[in-house]
This record gives sequence, structure tokens and C-alpha cells, in this order.
Amino acid sequence: MAEITLAQVSKRFGPVQAVTDLSLTIANGEFVVLLGPTGAGKTTSLRLVAGLETPDDGRVFIGGVDVTGLPPAARDVTFVFQQYSLYPHLSVFDNLAFPLRSPTRRTPEDEIRRAVGEVARLLRIEDKLQNRATQLSGGQMQRVAIGRALVRRPAVYLMDEPLSSLDAKLRSELRIELKHIQQDLGATMLYVTHDQTEAMTLATRIGVINRGRLVQIGTPRSIYEDPADIYVATRLGSPGINLLPRALFPTLEAPAAAATIGVRTEHLAIAKGQNGAVTGKVDWIERLGDQNHLHIDVNRQQIVSLVDPDEGLGVGDEVAVSLHKPLFFAADGQRVR
Repeated sequence: MAEITLAQVSKRFGPVQAVTDLSLTIANGEFVVLLGPTGAGKTTSLRLVAGLETPDDGRVFIGGVDVTGLPPAARDVTFVFQQYSLYPHLSVFDNLAFPLRSPTRRTPEDEIRRAVGEVARLLRIEDKLQNRATQLSGGQMQRVAIGRALVRRPAVYLMDEPLSSLDAKLRSELRIELKHIQQDLGATMLYVTHDQTEAMTLATRIGVINRGRLVQIGTPRSIYEDPADIYVATRLGSPGINLLPRALFPTLEAPAAAATIGVRTEHLAIAKGQNGAVTGKVDWIERLGDQNHLHIDVNRQQIVSLVDPDEGLGVGDEVAVSLHKPLFFAADGQRVR
């Protein structure tokens, strides 16, 4: 395994600046997830590491070696694409074995059988090895695509939203498996996604990216609890963070530059109407079994709060709203403390 370093890397496609001055180091054995919406520059960053794109500026290092000018085959990386990209005419075994049979990495057949068998057991597809790729379900095909990357044991694993086309249940199962595999292998992984749940559950660190710029990087907890700006704050949390005008809570102590208050759903205290707190009215309730999400109108501002289902509140109830751990943002969206 190896460390990855991007040093002030930029990439433009015609008039579009896809990546701007990206500097990032991924330690040996670390699982880093780049999180952002479509068009943020996540996949381009991944392709720059892989050698599928060449940076206009900056350098890429793998294991301390400058690989900026090297072709993909010389970088000792594997790439799992968003689509399965399997060979439909080959069996699962031959799809998994394909990287070990390439002219540049020719491997003895007995070693191939051992490696393929080990990865197939790891991904629970050992009973599918003789099937054609076209005979598999979507989840099984994605396991094969991931297995093809694992079988070679490269220095770096690169993954481009590999779970995005799967149903919710299967995504959840494969997230858990992928995290266990990464930990068991001690693998260096760079993974990109727009899915905050994937980022929170998989990452050692999350890098939040916006319009080609790395806005903030840190542990999932630090990104969630201490966002650098409103953009980062809105990338994590479901339901999303409440963003409220400062004037809605005039008695709340806040920095002078604060224009917006951010408060997570779990950091709102809701009680039946009483003096001493902002009063609102429950518009509707999402009942999720173990918890409820209250949608509250406070002076025509919508607030969502997380409450216990036994709280005894109903639609139309007048409620008092108080804040815990509020975050403050300036008019330009930057965090103020």
C-alpha cells in the first residue's frame, strides 16, 4: 500500500475548470472519501490519480514517487467505475482473473486460482464463479467489479461511486462489507460519492469538494459538528441542517457578524408552548418508528426537529423552540465563531 499526494493540482476542460489547486494527502492505509454533488470535480480528481487525465498544473505522487507523467499501467492502481464494466462473454472467474493475466502482470495459474478463490469468498460470490457475467444480479455484478480491483492487491484502490446504481438495502450491505475489506487489507482507498451516508460510514476522513475546490477535510464527526461554511454544513445530515435568519432568535447570544444560524435537527429542544422561548406551531409530523421529525412553523420559517415518538406532540400544537449547539454563519456563508 502507498500514500497518495496531490500537490496544487488543476485541470480544465475547455472553458470548464474541473479541479482547482487541489492539495490532498491520503496516508497509507487510509480510506478518504471525496463528497460533493454532480459536477463538483470528484471523478476528475480520481482520474488524475489514476493517470486517465493529465493535470494542467501540479503534481501527483504515489508512495513518494512522482507519477504525474506515468501512464495508468505504471501507477499500480485499480479503478472501480460507477458502472460494472465487466466482460459479458467471460465467466465470473475469468472476469476476476483478468487483471492477473494481463501481459504486464502475468501470474501463474495456480496463484490466480488461489487469489480469485480468496476474493470470491470475501465477497460471497464463490458459488457464481462459473456463471457468465450476464447471468448475475446487479449486486453480484458490482461485487465482481469490486473483486476485480481487490484481486491484484495494488498500491492504491480508486472507486467512483461504485454503489450508486444499487438498491438501498444492497448499498447498505455492500458499504459494511467494503469497510471490513478495507480494514482487513489495510488498503489505501480514495472513494468518491454524492451520498452522505456512504461518506459518513466508510471514511477515515471526508473531503468536501465544491466546483473543483477542496472546501474542508476532516473526520466524519468533525465535518458534521464543525463545518467551515454553509455549503459543508448542508452536505451532511438527514434531514438537512436548519438555516435560520439571525433575527428569528433576537435574544440568542451570537457573534456580531452572524447573519444565519445553523442548527441540527437533534440540537433543537421542543416543548409544548411556554414563556421564555420562541413559539411556533407543528405543521406536520414524519413518523419513522423509533423517532419523529417535527416540521414546525416559526414566524413563517420552517424548522425540522428530531423528537421521541412518545413526546406527545401533534399537528397544530403550539410549541416552544430552544437551540443547543447552534452554528453561526456570516452573510457570505463562512463560519463565524
